[in-house]
Amino acid sequence: MLAGVNFFPTVSPAEKSAVQFFDEALELSILADRLGYSSVKIVEHYFYPYGGYSPDPVTFLAAVATRTERIRLITGANIPAFNHPIKLAGQLAMLDNLSHGRLDVGFARAFLPGEFEAFEVDMDTSRARHQEGIAAVLKLWTETDVVWNGTFHRFGPVSMLPLTYQRPHPPVFIAATSTPESFVWAGSQGFNLMFIPFTSTNEKVAGLLDLYRKARLDAGYPAGSERIQMGIHCFVDTDGDRARRNAAVHYADYVDKMASTWEDYMERSPSQYAGYADMITGMRRKTLAELEDKAQVYVGTPADVRQQVASTLEVFGDVEPSMQINFAATPLSDARRTLELFAAEVMPAFPEPDNGVAAEASAATAVAAASVPAAASS
Repeated sequence: MLAGVNFFPTVSPAEKSAVQFFDEALELSILADRLGYSSVKIVEHYFYPYGGYSPDPVTFLAAVATRTERIRLITGANIPAFNHPIKLAGQLAMLDNLSHGRLDVGFARAFLPGEFEAFEVDMDTSRARHQEGIAAVLKLWTETDVVWNGTFHRFGPVSMLPLTYQRPHPPVFIAATSTPESFVWAGSQGFNLMFIPFTSTNEKVAGLLDLYRKARLDAGYPAGSERIQMGIHCFVDTDGDRARRNAAVHYADYVDKMASTWEDYMERSPSQYAGYADMITGMRRKTLAELEDKAQVYVGTPADVRQQVASTLEVFGDVEPSMQINFAATPLSDARRTLELFAAEVMPAFPEPDNGVAAEASAATAVAAASVPAAASS
C-alpha cells in the first residue's frame, strides 16, 4: 500500500527544542525511506506550538532529499496567500531538481487569524488568493515570457529558471477540510486531494469525497486517476492498552494546542470559513477512544490497526494514509516503533490498488531513485 509520514509539529520550545524536533524528524524520514513508505510530508505554519516549527516546508524537505533515496517529498501544504508566486514557484522548482523529481506539491488556503494578521492579508480573500496563486505558479512552470495581471499580483514578462524536473510540473495536491466548495474546486481542476477525517463524521467526509470525485469526472478526468491523501494520527505498539494510554496523552495535548490556536477565530468567523466553528467544537468533544471506534485514528496493536485501515478504505475508498507518528511530545522511540510495526505487520496486508495511480507514484519514485547520485543519500 501507499502510506506516508506526516510531520505536523505540535510542540512548544519548553517540550522540544527546534533542533531536537528536526533531528528526530530527519531520523524518522530516513527510516521511512528504508522501510518502504511512499512519502514524507510537512506543513507550513507560523508562530504557534500548533505547526509553528515549520514556517518553510521546502527547507526541511530539501534536507530530507539529501538523506534519502526514493521516498517522495510533499509540501503539506504551501500557502499561496502568504507567498509571492514567483518566489514560491522558484523554491519548489529548485526542490524538484535537487531531489531529481521526487516532489509532490500541496497547496492550502490557511485558516489561522494570527497568521493572516501578521502577513497583512484579509482573511476573507483567502480563497481568491489561494486559487490565483496556484494558477500563477503553474503558469510559471509551464510557459515562458509569463505576464501575470491578477487581482493580487502583477508581474512579467518573466521566464522561470529553473523549470521543474518533472514535466509539465510535479503532481499537485489541494488541502481541503470542511467546505464543499474546496472539494468541488479541487476536483474540477483535476488536482489530487489531501483531507483529514477526524474533523467531522465519516458520513460527512465521505460525502465531501464523493463531491470531489464527481467534480473530477464532470471535468473529464478518468475515474480512479486521482490520488487522495488522508492525514491521520498513528500510534502502534505490541501492547494495545499501552498504545492507547500513551497515544491518548499526546492526542489530548495535540487537540488542546490546535483548539487554543483557533480561539480568536471563533470570535470573528469570516464568511469563507463557515465550517470551521462546528469543526473546532466537535474536535474538543471527541476522545481518542471515539475516534478509534470510527477508525479516524490508527492506534493499538498491528492487528488492531489492520482492522482500522480496512475500515477507512471501506468508508473512503482508495486513499493513502499520511500518518502523524510524532504528534505533540511523542518520544522518538515510540514514533520509531510505530513506523517499524506498521511497515512490517500492516502494510503487507494491503496491496496497492490496481488503478494505475499507485503504479504511477511508485514508478515516479523509482525513476527518481535511480537518477540520484549515491552521495545524495550519505
